[in-house]
Amino acid sequence: MLELAEKVLKLTGSRSLIVLRPLPQDEPRQCQPEFTLAKRELGWAPSTPLDEGLKETIAYFRSVLR
Repeated sequence: MLELAEKVLKLTGSRSLIVLRPLPQDEPRQCQPEFTLAKRELGWAPSTPLDEGLKETIAYFRSVLR
């Protein structure tokens, strides 16, 4: 999540600070998305690289918030 937050700050040019806080006791230590079910049942798999998807998402929200 830290890497993702850092990418968003870099791509947006934001000077926001990332604040690290202790995880809740029941929070999983590591998430590993599994797309097998979506691919099998829906014929769907992610196809957009992360940086490209973030740029498109940021552009969308900038246009909406103007």
